[in-house]
Amino acid sequence: MKHAEVKFDTACIHAGQAPDKLFGGVSVPIYQSSTFAFEDADQGAARFSGKDDGYKYTRIGNPTNAALERCVAELEGGKFGLATATGMSAISTVFMTFLGAGKHVVSTGSVYGPTRTILEKELTRFGVESTFVDSSDANSVKNAIKKNTVMVYVETPANPTLSITDIAACAKIAHDAGAILVVDNTFCSPMLQKPLQLGADIVLHSMTKFLNGHSDVVAGMLVTSNQEMMKNMHRVICQMGGTIDPHQAWLVLRGVKTLALRVKVAQENAMKLAEELEKHPKIEWVKYPGLRSHPQYELARKQMSGPGAMISFEVKGGVKAGKTVMDSVGLSTLAVSLGGIESLIQHPASMTHASMGPAARAEAGITDGLVRFSVGCEDYEDIKKDLWQALDKI
Repeated sequence: MKHAEVKFDTACIHAGQAPDKLFGGVSVPIYQSSTFAFEDADQGAARFSGKDDGYKYTRIGNPTNAALERCVAELEGGKFGLATATGMSAISTVFMTFLGAGKHVVSTGSVYGPTRTILEKELTRFGVESTFVDSSDANSVKNAIKKNTVMVYVETPANPTLSITDIAACAKIAHDAGAILVVDNTFCSPMLQKPLQLGADIVLHSMTKFLNGHSDVVAGMLVTSNQEMMKNMHRVICQMGGTIDPHQAWLVLRGVKTLALRVKVAQENAMKLAEELEKHPKIEWVKYPGLRSHPQYELARKQMSGPGAMISFEVKGGVKAGKTVMDSVGLSTLAVSLGGIESLIQHPASMTHASMGPAARAEAGITDGLVRFSVGCEDYEDIKKDLWQALDKI
């Protein structure tokens, strides 16, 4: 049964999976094997030539990995999935596949720090040009397009500013310029946003976050409905070696089964917390797509099916006050990453986005006092009580 035929909650449990044909196991088996035996030399030759689509070597393909790829592709409304060892492996694979000497990419300025660092400090060594803009303003994206632009790369909601980019508008801008649109959908997961349906060519995830949801795996995913694009990305990842391990893939498959349950609870908690934080006397501002004060509130309502579980806020008193809050929480964990079942709090300027440098952070709207809060699935009153007592320490 395909994702389109059932509700999303059901698809999370069943998409891309079926009982094991050998023994009838309900859970997808972990094929923890580096290589696969051939019946004879002719079969081996057929598999390497592409005439036989059977498995040959896990770096190239694995049954457990394939189940996860089918699952997430169906959830995203795409046709093809490619699981990777980490979220950065997914991002690097996209860049290595479509960028090269003399090529240009337009990117959201406020993206995950290492994503921007790759474009600014690594790919420039190979002649790749990048322009970073506030992609929440579609005109900024359009004005940044050059004759050699081959990719528009957006992260929406952006990390960590939570600004929202109009995916459909950026898809038109990219396609009119003969470029492709790539969307990092990590913050939303396919439960809350489906970029392919809005015109994106490729969607990527750090599956470490909401898709897995238990802070025990690092993994990434690429999804597209374009077979040629997937063939090219698969070729690159096989050559570069960024393949996911089968056991990682199985853990993510297990995590995806509770995706809808987790996001619903975390999102409900986040909505309540954002509303309360906005009234708190020690809070300078709150950025959350579910608040009417969010600059792209209406776009979020149109483009997303829910505001999500991520909140950014700034405490009065700047970095020192923010440090006091993070050092004073007891229930929430001071740690990077997000989308886990537990609440996580961190300071982007000194942690996840430190590699960008002060000037780039300021340009992207990442203030020194910004605190990023990944709201978890604990009881709401416990989350609030813990954060409030930390704010009282300022």
